[in-house]
Amino acid sequence: MEKVRKVVIIGSGPAGYTAAIYACRAGLNPVLVTGNQLGGQLTTTPEIENWPGRNDNPDGISLMQSLQKHATDLGTEFIYESVEKAKLKGTEKVLTLSGGNEIRAKSIIICTGASVRYLGLESEEQYKGHGVSACATCDGFFFRNKDVAVVGGGSAAFVEALYLAGLCNKVYLIHRRDSFRAENALVKRLTELSKTGKVEFILNANVDSIIGDGNKVTGIRVVTTTGLCTVDVEGVFVAIGHNANTQVFEGQLELYSDGVIKTGFTTQTSTSVKGVFAAGDCADRVYKQAITSAGSGCMAALDAEHYLQELS
Repeated sequence: MEKVRKVVIIGSGPAGYTAAIYACRAGLNPVLVTGNQLGGQLTTTPEIENWPGRNDNPDGISLMQSLQKHATDLGTEFIYESVEKAKLKGTEKVLTLSGGNEIRAKSIIICTGASVRYLGLESEEQYKGHGVSACATCDGFFFRNKDVAVVGGGSAAFVEALYLAGLCNKVYLIHRRDSFRAENALVKRLTELSKTGKVEFILNANVDSIIGDGNKVTGIRVVTTTGLCTVDVEGVFVAIGHNANTQVFEGQLELYSDGVIKTGFTTQTSTSVKGVFAAGDCADRVYKQAITSAGSGCMAALDAEHYLQELS
Protein backbone atom coordinates (compact mmCIF):
# COMPACT_ATOMS: atom_id res chain seq x y z
CA MET A 1 0.00 0.00 0.00
CA GLU A 2 1.13 3.56 -0.73
CA LYS A 3 2.84 5.03 2.31
CA VAL A 4 1.15 7.91 4.07
CA ARG A 5 2.96 11.17 3.28
CA LYS A 6 3.34 13.95 5.80
CA VAL A 7 2.12 16.64 3.42
CA VAL A 8 0.90 16.79 -0.16
CA ILE A 9 0.73 20.14 -1.95
CA ILE A 10 -1.72 20.52 -4.83
CA GLY A 11 -0.76 23.14 -7.38
CA SER A 12 2.44 24.57 -8.85
CA GLY A 13 1.98 28.34 -8.81
CA PRO A 14 3.66 30.81 -6.42
CA ALA A 15 1.67 29.46 -3.46
CA GLY A 16 2.44 25.81 -4.20
CA TYR A 17 6.15 26.28 -4.82
CA THR A 18 6.57 28.48 -1.74
CA ALA A 19 4.69 25.97 0.40
CA ALA A 20 7.04 23.27 -0.90
CA ILE A 21 10.13 25.33 -0.07
CA TYR A 22 8.99 25.89 3.52
CA ALA A 23 7.80 22.30 3.93
CA CYS A 24 11.21 21.05 2.80
CA ARG A 25 12.95 23.32 5.29
CA ALA A 26 10.70 21.88 8.02
CA GLY A 27 11.76 18.35 7.08
CA LEU A 28 8.28 17.33 5.91
CA ASN A 29 9.43 15.71 2.63
CA PRO A 30 6.60 17.27 0.62
CA VAL A 31 5.03 15.83 -2.50
CA LEU A 32 3.76 18.41 -4.99
CA VAL A 33 1.07 17.47 -7.51
CA THR A 34 1.58 20.03 -10.27
CA GLY A 35 -1.82 20.09 -11.95
CA ASN A 36 -2.36 20.63 -15.66
CA GLN A 37 -0.63 24.02 -15.88
CA LEU A 38 2.92 23.77 -14.59
CA GLY A 39 3.78 27.06 -12.93
CA GLY A 40 0.16 28.20 -12.76
CA GLN A 41 -1.49 31.15 -14.49
CA LEU A 42 1.47 33.44 -13.80
CA THR A 43 3.31 31.69 -16.66
CA THR A 44 1.06 33.60 -19.08
CA THR A 45 2.27 36.98 -17.75
CA PRO A 46 4.89 38.60 -20.02
CA GLU A 47 6.35 41.03 -17.50
CA ILE A 48 6.22 41.22 -13.69
CA GLU A 49 7.10 44.64 -12.35
CA ASN A 50 6.25 44.19 -8.67
CA TRP A 51 8.05 41.04 -7.48
CA PRO A 52 10.27 42.17 -4.58
CA GLY A 53 13.94 42.27 -5.44
CA ARG A 54 13.37 41.70 -9.18
CA ASN A 55 13.41 45.14 -10.77
CA ASP A 56 14.52 43.53 -14.03
CA ASN A 57 10.83 42.79 -14.75
CA PRO A 58 11.04 38.99 -15.22
CA ASP A 59 8.48 37.12 -17.27
CA GLY A 60 6.19 34.70 -15.46
CA ILE A 61 7.70 31.56 -16.94
CA SER A 62 11.27 32.33 -15.83
CA LEU A 63 10.12 33.40 -12.36
CA MET A 64 8.15 30.18 -11.86
CA GLN A 65 11.06 28.12 -13.18
CA SER A 66 13.33 29.68 -10.55
CA LEU A 67 10.80 28.88 -7.81
CA GLN A 68 10.45 25.32 -9.07
CA LYS A 69 14.25 24.88 -9.09
CA HIS A 70 14.43 26.16 -5.52
CA ALA A 71 11.78 23.68 -4.41
CA THR A 72 13.47 20.87 -6.36
CA ASP A 73 16.92 21.59 -4.96
CA LEU A 74 15.53 21.39 -1.42
CA GLY A 75 14.08 17.94 -2.09
CA THR A 76 10.47 18.36 -3.22
CA GLU A 77 9.03 15.30 -4.95
CA PHE A 78 6.98 16.24 -8.01
CA ILE A 79 4.05 14.34 -9.51
CA TYR A 80 3.11 15.72 -12.93
CA GLU A 81 -0.59 14.90 -12.74
CA SER A 82 -3.79 16.49 -11.48
CA VAL A 83 -6.13 15.53 -8.65
CA GLU A 84 -9.36 13.98 -9.90
CA LYS A 85 -10.97 13.09 -6.55
CA ALA A 86 -10.36 13.97 -2.92
CA LYS A 87 -11.38 12.38 0.38
CA LEU A 88 -10.33 14.88 3.01
CA LYS A 89 -12.24 13.90 6.13
CA GLY A 90 -10.41 12.02 8.89
CA THR A 91 -6.76 11.94 9.86
CA GLU A 92 -5.71 10.24 6.62
CA LYS A 93 -6.49 12.14 3.41
CA VAL A 94 -6.78 10.29 0.09
CA LEU A 95 -6.25 11.88 -3.33
CA THR A 96 -7.00 10.10 -6.60
CA LEU A 97 -4.72 11.29 -9.38
CA SER A 98 -5.41 11.62 -13.11
CA GLY A 99 -3.22 8.58 -13.77
CA GLY A 100 -5.46 6.46 -11.56
CA ASN A 101 -3.14 6.10 -8.57
CA GLU A 102 -4.00 7.17 -5.05
CA ILE A 103 -1.79 9.15 -2.71
CA ARG A 104 -2.36 9.33 1.04
CA ALA A 105 -1.30 12.11 3.37
CA LYS A 106 -1.67 13.35 6.92
CA SER A 107 -2.04 16.93 5.70
CA ILE A 108 -2.94 18.66 2.44
CA ILE A 109 -2.10 22.16 1.20
CA ILE A 110 -4.42 23.25 -1.62
CA CYS A 111 -2.88 25.78 -4.02
CA THR A 112 -4.95 25.09 -7.12
CA GLY A 113 -5.27 28.71 -8.18
CA ALA A 114 -7.91 29.98 -10.57
CA SER A 115 -8.86 29.85 -14.25
CA VAL A 116 -9.93 32.65 -16.54
CA ARG A 117 -13.58 33.65 -16.63
CA TYR A 118 -15.28 34.16 -19.98
CA LEU A 119 -18.25 36.35 -20.92
CA GLY A 120 -20.61 33.41 -21.38
CA LEU A 121 -21.81 34.41 -24.86
CA GLU A 122 -22.72 31.82 -27.47
CA SER A 123 -20.78 33.77 -30.10
CA GLU A 124 -17.75 33.86 -27.78
CA GLU A 125 -17.80 30.08 -27.49
CA GLN A 126 -18.08 29.78 -31.28
CA TYR A 127 -14.91 31.77 -31.90
CA LYS A 128 -12.67 30.52 -29.08
CA GLY A 129 -9.38 29.72 -30.75
CA HIS A 130 -10.51 31.56 -33.87
CA GLY A 131 -10.03 35.10 -32.64
CA VAL A 132 -11.27 34.88 -29.05
CA SER A 133 -8.60 34.31 -26.42
CA ALA A 134 -7.93 34.84 -22.73
CA CYS A 135 -4.14 34.95 -23.01
CA ALA A 136 -2.32 37.70 -24.87
CA THR A 137 1.13 36.16 -24.35
CA CYS A 138 -0.14 32.86 -25.74
CA ASP A 139 -1.96 34.21 -28.80
CA GLY A 140 -0.93 37.84 -29.28
CA PHE A 141 1.64 36.93 -31.93
CA PHE A 142 -1.14 35.85 -34.30
CA PHE A 143 -2.57 39.38 -34.29
CA ARG A 144 0.60 41.30 -35.07
CA ASN A 145 -0.21 44.58 -36.85
CA LYS A 146 -3.96 43.94 -36.51
CA ASP A 147 -6.70 45.64 -34.51
CA VAL A 148 -7.82 43.85 -31.35
CA ALA A 149 -10.07 44.41 -28.34
CA VAL A 150 -9.45 43.67 -24.66
CA VAL A 151 -12.50 43.29 -22.43
CA GLY A 152 -12.05 44.16 -18.75
CA GLY A 153 -11.04 46.91 -16.34
CA GLY A 154 -8.76 45.23 -13.82
CA SER A 155 -5.00 44.87 -13.70
CA ALA A 156 -5.08 41.71 -15.81
CA ALA A 157 -6.89 43.54 -18.61
CA PHE A 158 -4.36 46.39 -18.53
CA VAL A 159 -1.42 43.99 -18.60
CA GLU A 160 -2.97 42.29 -21.63
CA ALA A 161 -3.62 45.61 -23.37
CA LEU A 162 -0.09 46.90 -22.74
CA TYR A 163 1.42 43.71 -24.10
CA LEU A 164 -0.79 43.75 -27.18
CA ALA A 165 -0.04 47.44 -27.82
CA GLY A 166 3.53 46.37 -28.55
CA LEU A 167 2.36 43.94 -31.21
CA CYS A 168 -0.89 45.15 -32.68
CA ASN A 169 -1.94 48.07 -34.84
CA LYS A 170 -4.52 49.25 -32.32
CA VAL A 171 -5.99 48.04 -29.04
CA TYR A 172 -9.51 48.87 -27.88
CA LEU A 173 -10.06 48.47 -24.14
CA ILE A 174 -13.76 47.80 -23.49
CA HIS A 175 -15.00 48.17 -19.93
CA ARG A 176 -18.49 48.20 -18.46
CA ARG A 177 -17.72 51.13 -16.13
CA ASP A 178 -15.99 54.50 -16.46
CA SER A 179 -13.48 53.77 -13.69
CA PHE A 180 -10.93 50.99 -13.31
CA ARG A 181 -9.92 48.46 -10.67
CA ALA A 182 -6.42 48.20 -12.15
CA GLU A 183 -3.28 49.40 -10.41
CA ASN A 184 -2.71 53.12 -10.90
CA ALA A 185 0.68 52.55 -12.52
CA LEU A 186 -0.90 50.39 -15.23
CA VAL A 187 -3.74 52.86 -15.81
CA LYS A 188 -1.23 55.67 -16.21
CA ARG A 189 0.86 53.74 -18.75
CA LEU A 190 -2.11 52.78 -20.90
CA THR A 191 -3.59 56.28 -20.69
CA GLU A 192 -0.32 57.68 -22.01
CA LEU A 193 -0.44 55.22 -24.90
CA SER A 194 -4.00 56.26 -25.69
CA LYS A 195 -2.70 59.76 -26.47
CA THR A 196 -0.76 58.28 -29.40
CA GLY A 197 -3.85 56.64 -30.88
CA LYS A 198 -2.38 53.20 -30.25
CA VAL A 199 -5.03 52.52 -27.57
CA GLU A 200 -8.66 53.59 -27.36
CA PHE A 201 -10.94 53.27 -24.34
CA ILE A 202 -14.58 52.31 -24.85
CA LEU A 203 -16.19 52.81 -21.45
CA ASN A 204 -19.64 52.23 -19.95
CA ALA A 205 -19.92 49.49 -22.55
CA ASN A 206 -21.16 45.91 -22.37
CA VAL A 207 -20.30 43.27 -24.93
CA ASP A 208 -23.39 42.16 -26.83
CA SER A 209 -21.77 39.60 -29.14
CA ILE A 210 -18.66 38.59 -31.04
CA ILE A 211 -19.00 39.00 -34.80
CA GLY A 212 -17.35 36.70 -37.33
CA ASP A 213 -17.55 35.22 -40.79
CA GLY A 214 -17.97 31.67 -39.52
CA ASN A 215 -14.23 31.01 -39.47
CA LYS A 216 -12.68 33.96 -37.68
CA VAL A 217 -13.55 37.08 -35.70
CA THR A 218 -14.27 40.25 -37.68
CA GLY A 219 -15.60 42.51 -34.94
CA ILE A 220 -17.25 42.97 -31.57
CA ARG A 221 -20.67 44.46 -30.92
CA VAL A 222 -21.03 46.54 -27.75
CA VAL A 223 -23.87 48.38 -26.05
CA THR A 224 -22.91 51.85 -24.84
CA THR A 225 -24.81 54.76 -23.33
CA THR A 226 -25.44 56.03 -26.85
CA GLY A 227 -26.69 52.73 -28.26
CA LEU A 228 -25.34 49.70 -30.12
CA CYS A 229 -22.07 49.95 -32.03
CA THR A 230 -19.68 47.62 -33.80
CA VAL A 231 -15.90 47.77 -33.50
CA ASP A 232 -13.93 46.15 -36.30
CA VAL A 233 -11.28 43.88 -34.77
CA GLU A 234 -9.72 40.54 -35.63
CA GLY A 235 -9.01 39.48 -32.06
CA VAL A 236 -10.89 39.69 -28.75
CA PHE A 237 -9.03 39.09 -25.49
CA VAL A 238 -11.22 38.49 -22.45
CA ALA A 239 -9.79 39.57 -19.07
CA ILE A 240 -12.72 39.87 -16.67
CA GLY A 241 -11.46 37.82 -13.77
CA HIS A 242 -11.00 34.23 -12.70
CA ASN A 243 -12.90 31.33 -11.18
CA ALA A 244 -11.32 29.35 -8.35
CA ASN A 245 -10.18 25.85 -9.34
CA THR A 246 -11.94 24.10 -6.49
CA GLN A 247 -14.59 21.93 -8.13
CA VAL A 248 -12.91 18.72 -6.99
CA PHE A 249 -13.31 19.83 -3.36
CA GLU A 250 -17.05 20.52 -3.49
CA GLY A 251 -18.76 18.60 -0.70
CA GLN A 252 -15.43 18.12 1.05
CA LEU A 253 -14.70 21.67 2.16
CA GLU A 254 -16.74 24.77 2.92
CA LEU A 255 -16.64 27.09 -0.10
CA TYR A 256 -17.99 30.54 -0.79
CA SER A 257 -20.70 30.89 -3.44
CA ASP A 258 -18.01 31.79 -6.01
CA GLY A 259 -16.06 28.60 -5.26
CA VAL A 260 -13.28 30.22 -3.23
CA ILE A 261 -12.23 28.06 -0.27
CA LYS A 262 -13.20 29.41 3.15
CA THR A 263 -10.18 29.71 5.45
CA GLY A 264 -9.41 31.07 8.92
CA PHE A 265 -11.08 28.38 11.02
CA THR A 266 -8.18 27.83 13.44
CA THR A 267 -5.29 29.51 11.63
CA GLN A 268 -5.23 31.93 8.72
CA THR A 269 -4.89 29.19 6.08
CA SER A 270 -6.89 26.44 7.80
CA THR A 271 -10.04 25.17 6.10
CA SER A 272 -13.20 23.58 7.47
CA VAL A 273 -11.40 20.21 7.63
CA LYS A 274 -8.58 19.64 10.09
CA GLY A 275 -5.25 19.02 8.40
CA VAL A 276 -6.29 20.72 5.17
CA PHE A 277 -4.94 24.17 4.37
CA ALA A 278 -5.44 26.48 1.39
CA ALA A 279 -3.31 29.23 -0.12
CA GLY A 280 -3.17 31.44 -3.19
CA ASP A 281 -5.97 32.44 -5.53
CA CYS A 282 -8.15 29.42 -4.70
CA ALA A 283 -8.56 30.93 -1.22
CA ASP A 284 -8.22 34.65 -1.98
CA ARG A 285 -11.21 36.92 -2.66
CA VAL A 286 -9.36 40.23 -2.26
CA TYR A 287 -5.71 40.57 -3.25
CA LYS A 288 -5.01 38.09 -6.07
CA GLN A 289 -1.33 38.98 -6.39
CA ALA A 290 1.55 36.61 -7.02
CA ILE A 291 3.40 37.84 -3.95
CA THR A 292 0.40 37.41 -1.64
CA SER A 293 -0.07 33.91 -3.04
CA ALA A 294 3.55 33.12 -2.23
CA GLY A 295 3.15 34.56 1.26
CA SER A 296 0.06 32.50 1.95
CA GLY A 297 1.90 29.40 0.70
CA CYS A 298 4.53 30.08 3.36
CA MET A 299 1.82 30.40 6.03
CA ALA A 300 0.09 27.21 4.91
CA ALA A 301 3.33 25.23 5.17
CA LEU A 302 3.98 26.59 8.67
CA ASP A 303 0.39 25.79 9.66
CA ALA A 304 0.75 22.25 8.30
CA GLU A 305 4.03 21.82 10.23
CA HIS A 306 2.35 22.85 13.49
CA TYR A 307 -0.62 20.59 12.78
CA LEU A 308 1.65 17.59 12.23
CA GLN A 309 3.54 18.37 15.44
CA GLU A 310 0.24 18.24 17.33
CA LEU A 311 -0.56 14.83 15.79
CA SER A 312 2.71 13.26 16.89
